[in-house]
Amino acid sequence: MMTNRYLIGLALGLVSAVVFASASTGGLALRFVLFLVTSLPIFLAGLGWGTVASLVAAITGSLAVALLGWKAALMFAASQALPAVILSYLALLSRDVPSATGGPALREWYPAGRLVVWTATMAGIPAALWLLLFGGNLEELKGALSPVIGNIMKAQLPPESAPTETDIKNVTDIVVSLLPAASAIAWMMALIVNLWLAGRIVTASGNFVRPWPDLAAITYPAATPAALAVATLASFAGGWIGLGASGFAAPLLFAYVLLGLAVIHFVTRGQPWRMFLLWALYTSLFVVNAPLAFPIALLGLAEPVFHFRARAAARPPPPKP
Repeated sequence: MMTNRYLIGLALGLVSAVVFASASTGGLALRFVLFLVTSLPIFLAGLGWGTVASLVAAITGSLAVALLGWKAALMFAASQALPAVILSYLALLSRDVPSATGGPALREWYPAGRLVVWTATMAGIPAALWLLLFGGNLEELKGALSPVIGNIMKAQLPPESAPTETDIKNVTDIVVSLLPAASAIAWMMALIVNLWLAGRIVTASGNFVRPWPDLAAITYPAATPAALAVATLASFAGGWIGLGASGFAAPLLFAYVLLGLAVIHFVTRGQPWRMFLLWALYTSLFVVNAPLAFPIALLGLAEPVFHFRARAAARPPPPKP
């Protein structure tokens, strides 16, 4: 059995490394899809065959990616392999708690909400690491990105609207200021999607030992709002500190967007117009994005104070049609 775990971990680690290497080639849409599923094999190893298999997959994948260079291997380990190992381990973590009725002990699993907070925290690490690897200071980083951004702008704009050096510089400044936050949210989304997808696949195969959690009922630790406040305040600092802090503030804020969506899912249960509302909400969120995401995050932040879900659970069910 242990030999099978090693072999499965080895095979899935190689698959993850190949997907990671392939994400640097092809069209933009293909790169995004490949980046999104890079950690999926490691999640499958961890949720289906345990921590040992996920560790073998992570080490194997990192060593394979090291053939592309040590920076690529470090980025793979920090953004894909290590978070997948930790999240898989935590997802299967459980303990026995005494029953209130004096019966057999009950099995309590690691809360799903804490997995989201861990994902947000770990998503900020590769964003900060990427800044350190890309350049020694902000000017070096801007100097490295400026030719790339200039080439993209020149390729996308007609010759009569060719960008000037000032235009390229202004766009580069904007990209550098937004890059840590945007990349951290992208890493967080990729980890959450892969964790959910791996859980569904392992559940369908019958190998998932944990019962599927009620995602609409997730809660966060009490200190999470304070962590968000500290990271947000630090993001206003100048230089590397501000950029690095924004890489932690953005995924923590996105975690509250997810909590706000969970609240909406919970409080609309049993309502005849629920599906219409959810379809309209997600379509609007996809189109409008940030302007709608902020009020949803505020809803998530307000939930521990106003207990919207507890009030919804206490109300009588709607009348039958």
